[in-house]
Amino acid sequence: MTELDQLLTVLRTVAEPTRIRLLALCAEGELTVTQLTQILGQSQPRVSRHLKLMVDAGLLERFREGTWAFYRLARRGSSTDIAARILEMVPADDPATSRDRQRLAEVKAERDRIAAAYFRKNAKQWDEIRRLHADDDEVEKALMALLGEAALGRVLDIGTGTGRMLELLGPRARHGIGIDLSREMLNVARANLERAGLDHCQVRLGDMYGLSAAGDRFDLVTIHQVLHYADQPGLVIAEAARVLAPGGRLVVVDFVRHDVEVLRTDHAHRRLGFEDEEIAAWCREAALSPAAPVAIPGDPLTVKIWMAVRHGEPAATGQQAD
Repeated sequence: MTELDQLLTVLRTVAEPTRIRLLALCAEGELTVTQLTQILGQSQPRVSRHLKLMVDAGLLERFREGTWAFYRLARRGSSTDIAARILEMVPADDPATSRDRQRLAEVKAERDRIAAAYFRKNAKQWDEIRRLHADDDEVEKALMALLGEAALGRVLDIGTGTGRMLELLGPRARHGIGIDLSREMLNVARANLERAGLDHCQVRLGDMYGLSAAGDRFDLVTIHQVLHYADQPGLVIAEAARVLAPGGRLVVVDFVRHDVEVLRTDHAHRRLGFEDEEIAAWCREAALSPAAPVAIPGDPLTVKIWMAVRHGEPAATGQQAD
């Protein structure tokens, strides 16, 4: 298809009021068919039909999350610039799009309410664990110092939870993806990322043992306080290594080996921390070159940051703390 053909396809696709409204809504974030139906006040089959045509024209992206399907403005392809110019021409005071924006705000407020309720329900458990180790601010400062000041490129956060790593790293990333198996946590993460204005970062339902991304994709992969939940930590590291670009870095943040058994009995931790050598061995098996870890002492739990670089590139150097 020539550029002119593509232009004509896009213009024919958006030459309908509902599709213009859908384009404007999906430019505001990731929305489900149900949410779009609620906002537009139209039937689901009708909305779905419009969405399919817009995806086919390259105006929107569709991705599945379990039984749900989300739509957002396309970020790649020849149609993206055309879509941006069309959106600039939509009158700010148009009654239909103004009503859509109001209803969208209501949908987002309800999503935030659900996310906040889930967070409150689980906050006590998270606070109990936080009291056992070094302050999160200290851990994050050490992580940022280890990563240096250069741009981070394409970032993947495995087990993203509330999306905190994407919030922290997102401002220096070209693009960020967070995966998690909990739809409730993804709701929290979406609300946090939207509040932070990080529209180049998204979260997806995903399994740390079977990442759907192709290899040679990410410049940085983070596994923050997740590995201790894994039955097969080495497999998680191998999967992370598989999706690293040449020269890409893997960062694991977790506890040093400990004997706080309550974390296993009451908080579902599969592993009571890790030794430097076992993390290094898993990295080497995945063709990664380990760097010196960084420790952030706590009482009774010490947090460590382990970093490794995809094989064939020099490993970055951290400062070992006692």
